[in-house]
Amino acid sequence: MVTDSPNQQLTLRLRHLKLVESRASLEKIPPGKVLINTINANSYNTAQKDQEFAKALLLGDYLIPDGASIVKACRWLRADSRPKERIAGWDLFKIEMDLINKKGEKQVAENGEKPIVMFMGSSEKTLSLIQEHCRKEYPYIRVEVYSPPYKPQFSTEENRVIIDKINHIRPDLLWIGMTAPKQEKWAYQHWDELNINCHVGTIGAVFDFYAGSAKRAPRWIQENSLEWLYRLMKEPRRLWRRYILGNPLFLWNMAKEKWGKTIQK
Repeated sequence: MVTDSPNQQLTLRLRHLKLVESRASLEKIPPGKVLINTINANSYNTAQKDQEFAKALLLGDYLIPDGASIVKACRWLRADSRPKERIAGWDLFKIEMDLINKKGEKQVAENGEKPIVMFMGSSEKTLSLIQEHCRKEYPYIRVEVYSPPYKPQFSTEENRVIIDKINHIRPDLLWIGMTAPKQEKWAYQHWDELNINCHVGTIGAVFDFYAGSAKRAPRWIQENSLEWLYRLMKEPRRLWRRYILGNPLFLWNMAKEKWGKTIQK
């Protein structure tokens, strides 16, 4: 991950973001300590007013376009990166889990040891369901979990416990699921304290999807770029601001990126 000076001010602009451009590219991410984040219209909007979140997205190692709006806006802006497709956090999860399970099969045959996948975040109930599903679907990995306190911000002591837990387990793959922007900012702020050498993905809702406590939209809805509407209908009270107010705000932000000087006049 790229480091920055404490007082450095960074501005997140979609036209200049370096994005992963295809699902196939995810399989080519090199081994080692790598931070992988996602970006969608809501996180873009949030990063415009949250400098620490903007830094977390800009300075991570890989950023994947988890939203059809991001893919289409990149084309419209003629951005430096123009993803060929939407790449959801779910896609990242499935690709990484399949790869490490294959690696585990070889390791078990060679020395009997399974690679460790750690899930940090969410509730004890969700993590228990994740463990259960992993045992059936990914038999060649060992799953470790940790459920941090459910609160907006952790204390110094709580952060220390989380960091020590991760460093003690030394996972071969680490998933962080605490919703955006909390998960991205946490990984960014404590990156140098994590003594690990593996891929780290901030994937939020994927924990619930894989556990089965939340359902993804049907495939035809995803393919028609309407997953946001499906989620809004499922959770209107929680998500109405994100989509009813956030979608027009994203369009306005894209207009400012394309015609900023003209609009300001």
